[in-house]
Amino acid sequence: MRLFLTVSLLVLSQIIFAQKATVQGKITDAQSGEALTGVSVRCGSTGAISGLEGDYSLQTAPGIYEITFIFTGYESVSRNVRLEAGQTFSLNISLADGNNLLQTATVTAGKFDKPLGEVTVSIDVLKPRLIESVNTTSVDEVLTKVPGVSIVDGQANIRGGSGFSYGAGTRVLLLIDDIPALQPDAGFPNWDDFPVENIAQMEVLKGAASALYGSSAMNGIINIRTGYAKDKPETEAAMFGKTWDSPAIPGAKWWGSDSSFIEQPVETGFSFVHRRKAGKLDVVLGAYGLYRDSYNKDTYSRYGRVTPNFRYRVNDRLSISLNSNFNFGRSGNFFIWGNDSLKAYEAGLGSASRSLGRLRFNIDPTLQYFDRAGFRHKILSRYYYISNNNSGNQSNDSRMFYGEYQIQRKLDQLGLVMTAGVVGIGTSIKADLYNNADYSTRNLAGYFQADYKVGKLNLSTGVRYEQNLLRSPELIRVSDTRVDTIPNGETKEAKPVFRFGANYQLAKATFLRASWGQGYRYPTIAEKFINTDFSAGNQVRPNPSLVSETGWTAELGIKQGFKIDKWQGFVDATIFQSEYQNMMEFVLAELRLVIDPGPPPTLAPQAAFESRNSGETRTTGFEIAVMGQGKIGPGTLNVLGGFTKINPRYKSFDKDTLNYGSSDTTNILKYRFRDMFKMDADYSIGRFTFGAAVQYYSFMDAIDAIFEIEIVEPFKGVKNFRRNNNDGFTVLDFRAAYKINDHVKLSLLCNNALNTTYTFRPALMEAPRNYSVRVDWKM
Repeated sequence: MRLFLTVSLLVLSQIIFAQKATVQGKITDAQSGEALTGVSVRCGSTGAISGLEGDYSLQTAPGIYEITFIFTGYESVSRNVRLEAGQTFSLNISLADGNNLLQTATVTAGKFDKPLGEVTVSIDVLKPRLIESVNTTSVDEVLTKVPGVSIVDGQANIRGGSGFSYGAGTRVLLLIDDIPALQPDAGFPNWDDFPVENIAQMEVLKGAASALYGSSAMNGIINIRTGYAKDKPETEAAMFGKTWDSPAIPGAKWWGSDSSFIEQPVETGFSFVHRRKAGKLDVVLGAYGLYRDSYNKDTYSRYGRVTPNFRYRVNDRLSISLNSNFNFGRSGNFFIWGNDSLKAYEAGLGSASRSLGRLRFNIDPTLQYFDRAGFRHKILSRYYYISNNNSGNQSNDSRMFYGEYQIQRKLDQLGLVMTAGVVGIGTSIKADLYNNADYSTRNLAGYFQADYKVGKLNLSTGVRYEQNLLRSPELIRVSDTRVDTIPNGETKEAKPVFRFGANYQLAKATFLRASWGQGYRYPTIAEKFINTDFSAGNQVRPNPSLVSETGWTAELGIKQGFKIDKWQGFVDATIFQSEYQNMMEFVLAELRLVIDPGPPPTLAPQAAFESRNSGETRTTGFEIAVMGQGKIGPGTLNVLGGFTKINPRYKSFDKDTLNYGSSDTTNILKYRFRDMFKMDADYSIGRFTFGAAVQYYSFMDAIDAIFEIEIVEPFKGVKNFRRNNNDGFTVLDFRAAYKINDHVKLSLLCNNALNTTYTFRPALMEAPRNYSVRVDWKM
């Protein structure tokens, strides 16, 4: 009996000793009360991640512990607890906003939340406050405020990595909620599709990022992250209007006295978004409408957009979403002005074109699941449909199917995050632009990346293997006398790309970073097979022999945070270099001068452009950027700005034989601004906010030589304009807003206040002085 009792007590003591304690609770935002998903909870050698409802649970041996809660963008919180065997301890935590720009959460650099100060590449973050305050009707308008970014006739260029390619191809990848959103056939961004009414954050990654996101990310990424429903319903609406002043060029004002019946160019529109939670269902409903008769004659827009988004939280581990965007409308524009004086804002050479009607939409089913082993699983997908009914035999119809499976594991105790995935993209295209033939592409890719943090050092590396298949007709008519052959109508290619990066925290608010990443871009359908006329007798013709371009970008940068009383921010200084091999550019392939019988008889150019691999290039430069926010005196000051200087050159250049159709003889890549300075600031005091912005662009040294043919009137105007405006240009904007009450705000804006006459792309004038009024309502 005594032996039995002794054994029983020993067994019981072992059971009690082995029994673990449980800690559980919910983590929320201290200000809004919203549940926070993905918070790291650390307790000794164990850890957990909060689920979709902010809930967490972990088990550990009895003892005294410090439990730490860490979430990017928020202040970390620690609690000391004593845990008894078998105990279930409840611990709810509220995390406060970090209120530190260096702690701003970003996802684009590594496909997971990471503080801005710790990323290994250059990233700029734009918040919806700026988008609203400048009355942005299209995403590209606000991107011009980002240091180092220029938009040339709708095409994004980051630090001189791109030029201008006549509406086809881009080296900057556009994402909506981490999914590619470029037009499938041309690789071109349709800026009107992006929901400015429901943007939570925009992230601009500068430099090659193909190892992360594949082809088209050679020069960088613009990732638009849309808003989500919160516990408290939100409704936001706005109405706005704009009109343009007379141009500074005497006699160039065409409205009010011509046959168009347009007395004054105007723009008006509205936006609306409603976000709410209904049980486990999150609902976001957005709508946008725009009517514009532009300052450029025959340039107009009429379109509407609706964006219903839904997310259903099945449980604290699984959620499914269905986001969508529908855009319909019509528009008109022209390619070449009449001249640089009286016809500066009117079409020349019959280059006006119209979209008789369009429909574009995407439907994005996604799934996210956190398993009990600590892995995050994501399935991202998109069906993207485009139908453009254009004049001049330029209609096109395209479809894209996108699918991605991603798995990620955070090992907080080791400071390691591993992400892997597979991607499949398929497109189907038929268009008048491509000889009315059928084309299809298939892209398959696998990727792996690892991010490791030890102490003050962050390391990041990634690899991606990408395979492309293009199916086309076997015979391609290039000109009236030439036909190229593609064996079996198939073109295949596969390449690996790599990236490496490091970030070291030198001091409390000082971060030194270095990175190197490869870029890779496969030609678009438009670049290889476009066959169309523009203006009178000019042609863009196919080049089936076009091959992909590759390259790399390296940078060394330092971020230095600062704080002046209640105002804080950072300065970011970067030096960079990028090199491209087989760079693709549209170039002048053939030029003839013919006599137009008139009356009166005139000489007219007949030019043929095509996309070619124009050789190897190198761009070097540096950038200094600043961002700040906070209290100064009785008000709040927000600042964003910077200066970028680049030296973009061909590695081989001969002004007499090998200049790639450039107007420049000193070896400068076409359509680049070597110097850019930007600054945007606003100051809020009481119910008033006052803001100003300035942008300076140096003279664009090199353009296509055909634009400067002096014996043809529209191009003679280009030559004259560039000769008389060769010192660059400065654009100054002002704005003021008054908050009528807690729900209504009135804004007044004057853009291009100096009425500067300028162009980003030759033969296409930018806006003269213009005035806007906007009313915002929030509930």
